[in-house]
Amino acid sequence: MKKTTVINSELSTVIAGMGHMDWLSIGDAGMPVPMGTKKIDLALTKEIPSFIDVLKNVLSELEVQKIYLANEIKTKNPDQLKAIKEALPNVEIEYMPHSELKKDLAKCHAFVRTGEMTPFSNIILESGVTF
Repeated sequence: MKKTTVINSELSTVIAGMGHMDWLSIGDAGMPVPMGTKKIDLALTKEIPSFIDVLKNVLSELEVQKIYLANEIKTKNPDQLKAIKEALPNVEIEYMPHSELKKDLAKCHAFVRTGEMTPFSNIILESGVTF
C-alpha cells in the first residue's frame, strides 16, 4: 500500500505524471469541467472534502511554482483567498476573470472536484521542479 499522503490512485497517478509547467486544477463542486479534461471526483457530500483540505493534500506531493485564481475570489471569498495564500506562501499568483479560468481548465492534466460549496474556490496549479 502507498505510504505517502496522496492515496487516491487517480490523483497520485496524475501528479506523478506531471512535468515542469504542467497544470492541475482543484475546484468547488459546481465548477463546469470541459469535455476532454479528466475529472477526478472526490466530492462525497456538501463540504466533504473541503477545497483547502484537498489543496493541502496535493501540495504535499506536487511542487508548485505559480497559481491562477479568479479575480472574483478577492471580493466574493476573501477567507478562501487568505487560506490559499497561507498554504502557498512565496508562490506567484496570477488573477484572471472567472470565465477565463473556466476556459483554461481545458489545458489542465486533470480537474479535482471537491465538496466545496463556497464561491470561486477554484485554482490552477502550475508545477515547478524540485531541482
